[in-house]
Amino acid sequence: MKPNINQMMKQAQKMQADMARVQEELKEERVESSVGGGMVKVVMTGDMQIEKVTIDPGAVDPEDVSMLEDMVAAAINEAYRQGQDLANRKMSEVTGGMGIPGLM
Repeated sequence: MKPNINQMMKQAQKMQADMARVQEELKEERVESSVGGGMVKVVMTGDMQIEKVTIDPGAVDPEDVSMLEDMVAAAINEAYRQGQDLANRKMSEVTGGMGIPGLM
């Protein structure tokens, strides 16, 4: 039994269109990360764009700038991790869990 090349091509084109749709939808999704008891918050879109960084004035200590820098880095890294998880879940819905290299 030969594989139906036309059917495979149609399935591949549908998957490609679905993946493009999901990538557009991810631009509208948001993840939020908060560290330091809410002292630093980061909002990132599902397509990994930082939308907003909020720093509580109480987190600004001129004597300990490195602590604030660490909190900002931690909040960004956590938002990025959440964004990747969101994107991977959405893409997995389209690809049926197939690990297609280079998608995300």
